[in-house]
Amino acid sequence: MPRTKKEYLFIDGYNIINQWSYYKDMSRNIENSRIKLIELLVEYQAYRGIKVIIVFDAHLVKGSLEKKEKVDGIEIVYTKEHETADSYIEKQLDKIGRYERVQVATSDNSIQQIVLARGGTRISAQEMIMELENTKKNIRTITDTPRQKGTNIDQIIDPEILIKLQKLIKNS
Repeated sequence: MPRTKKEYLFIDGYNIINQWSYYKDMSRNIENSRIKLIELLVEYQAYRGIKVIIVFDAHLVKGSLEKKEKVDGIEIVYTKEHETADSYIEKQLDKIGRYERVQVATSDNSIQQIVLARGGTRISAQEMIMELENTKKNIRTITDTPRQKGTNIDQIIDPEILIKLQKLIKNS
């Protein structure tokens, strides 16, 4: 039986933050912007059932070493000194791009071209922002829908999402 490809979404974190008007108001506090983006992406990963990796540039931070952490299943990468988020994502594409389904969220034209050349797909920062906002609305709709007596979950949730949720429950 052929192996099903995993689906990965790489996010150029600061590129998204800099394109989102919500974050422009918070630009004085980049830490709050990162936290808010991570929170939205945790929900997005759970809703979509894909692996999300957020990459933040630390290439201008003197002496910075690459740092990885996990927050509620999201992988967060802070690049090392002299390494941009783009170059980190490019290396990851070289490693897994031919074997897995990879999408990259960035509005940086050069990395978009590299993504396409290596078999991945790209989504612009604006498209990703709209996707996150729509996902948030969909989650709210599902959780706010009043359940009537005798209503089953399969009557109020998208069948594809139900299958993913059942798989998650089965594997945990």
